[in-house]
Amino acid sequence: MPEEEEQIFELLQALNKGISPKFERCAGISPTRLRLLHELFQVAEISQISLQKEVDIDAAAVTRHLKGLEENGMISRRNNPADNRVTLVSLTEQGREKILSYKEEKIRFLRSLLTGFEEQELKVLIDMLTRLQQNINLL
Repeated sequence: MPEEEEQIFELLQALNKGISPKFERCAGISPTRLRLLHELFQVAEISQISLQKEVDIDAAAVTRHLKGLEENGMISRRNNPADNRVTLVSLTEQGREKILSYKEEKIRFLRSLLTGFEEQELKVLIDMLTRLQQNINLL
């Protein structure tokens, strides 16, 4: 079985390396930035630290992504009047409008990615990927 295990590892590595840039070219936004926008879509405003924890990325990365989204007019940031150490983040109206088109692009991308899979195969794939994620969390 070591040969199969090696092949699985190589395929997972290739998927990990290939999916983000292909998604970004298709949708026009990185998966991480879309996740940030999606979290912001759920709330009126959230602290940058809480957002970072929700998306589970490091502080420097979230700051970099938010800066880019802010420059593109998608989000706004402001200091919390009650505590200047806390930065509050919210979607702009432009961000709210744009996320809907990003979600449509994500659906198109996923449908293209999963072309040829039967419904039962998708259920098995979800189960296998979930078990892999659980095993990763135990490491």
